[in-house]
Amino acid sequence: MTTEEKIKDVLENQVSPMLATHGGFCTFVKYDEPTATAYVAMEGSCGSCPFALETLRMTVEQAVITAVPEVKAVERA
Repeated sequence: MTTEEKIKDVLENQVSPMLATHGGFCTFVKYDEPTATAYVAMEGSCGSCPFALETLRMTVEQAVITAVPEVKAVERA
């Protein structure tokens, strides 16, 4: 499984179900291998939520980095 596939799996199976409880979801945009950064789009209610950056850091980034250690950061696309 590639790094991109691993990231997508975490987003689809761990992160988005949590965000869905609040009407939001998170989708994969790209993975930049040289910087080890994953880029995601916060969508649904997460797209306009004032706490989206906190959700990105505390929920999305933590889940992705824990499950895919080669990723060092997650940024909003």
